[in-house]
Amino acid sequence: MAKARLFRLWLALGSAFMVLLIIVYWDSVGTAHFYLHTALSRPRVEPPTPGPEGPRDLAADVDEFLDKLLSSGLKPSEPAARKSARPPPPPASRPAPGNMEERVRGYDWSPHDTAQSPDQDLRQAERRRVLRDFCANSSFVFPTKERSFDDIPNYELNHLIVDDRHGVIYCYVPKVACTNWKRVMIVLSESLLDRGAPYREPLAIPREHVHNSSTHLTFNKFWRRYGKFSRHLMRVKLKKYTKFLFVRDPFVRLISAFRSKFELENEEFYRRFAVPMLRKYSNRTSLPASVSEAFSAGLKVSFTNFIQYLLDPHTERLAPFNEHWRQVYRLCHPCQIDYDFVGKLETLDQDAAQLLHLLNVDQLLHFPPSYRNRTASSWEEDWFARIPLAWRQQLYKLYEADFVLFGYPKPEGLLQD
Repeated sequence: MAKARLFRLWLALGSAFMVLLIIVYWDSVGTAHFYLHTALSRPRVEPPTPGPEGPRDLAADVDEFLDKLLSSGLKPSEPAARKSARPPPPPASRPAPGNMEERVRGYDWSPHDTAQSPDQDLRQAERRRVLRDFCANSSFVFPTKERSFDDIPNYELNHLIVDDRHGVIYCYVPKVACTNWKRVMIVLSESLLDRGAPYREPLAIPREHVHNSSTHLTFNKFWRRYGKFSRHLMRVKLKKYTKFLFVRDPFVRLISAFRSKFELENEEFYRRFAVPMLRKYSNRTSLPASVSEAFSAGLKVSFTNFIQYLLDPHTERLAPFNEHWRQVYRLCHPCQIDYDFVGKLETLDQDAAQLLHLLNVDQLLHFPPSYRNRTASSWEEDWFARIPLAWRQQLYKLYEADFVLFGYPKPEGLLQD
């Protein structure tokens, strides 16, 4: 009787692992082991083997099983990305003049010096050190800092884009070249294969594909695919894959968000945000139905209105900040995820070239030409000149974690008389 029960137990466990193996393999995760080891990958430290004093934890067994599955078949020789590299793509072609994004922003087509240097490695190491140190500093506190990765709701993981082909995870931050980095991720993952010929050149990808949520595999989609195993897979990928994000000066990012969403005719943002702001902060009771009519009548949200909206306690109570002005620590969870590369918009060309080289994909594609940064850091003083000092100080407290974690100096000139 006891043998029959033991047999049934082993049969059930074996069946569960086989089902998991089939799911992982056939849903494109199993192929990732050909691409996982990049120049940024860190050595995996094996957990100590439990002794006879206690049984192994089932969750640890699953993690170890998935870890071995993703690592199986790896060869210590030349990375697969190099072996399968296509010839370098031709220089990016200029976008069509009818494309609103490129017309408004204006791409910088001048050549850039992207040669690697030891200074870039030191700069990258320093950025990661600052991030780790402040995350570990118990005296520096901000919301959500102390929670674990497992405490993060799935819907807050929608900015983590996964490329299983090359073992890369990118957390995109709006207003920090995220359109072009999404294009790069599409080229790497070939996620648009079912919509025609694969794209070789990032700028050739239409904007409607770039920001279509169905184009990208993100962490918040895992629970639909893998159910209760989703967190185990996330942890394994976070351990094995190369994780990166790009950031910029928080106040400059706010100015950039305001300019693109409220100074241009954006119907969605007019209805969702501009109309409520104008009614509440400018005492406008009757407003045009469309953004074009509002602009023709000279009705626009001011930068002062925008700052009022951010500081208004009712804003967060009604809904979380929109992603274009939500803090980076809330988008990318830098104290719960150990990022391997922290890029900055201020050094975009050098950082992009360095990252693609370290990922061993610089022979597959080039990062698109960066658009001229029309929201310059030197403009901060002019933009905030009409914002009361008390508001500026409150705004800094609201975004202080982003300033500190990513090494941006405190804007002392804006925070004192």
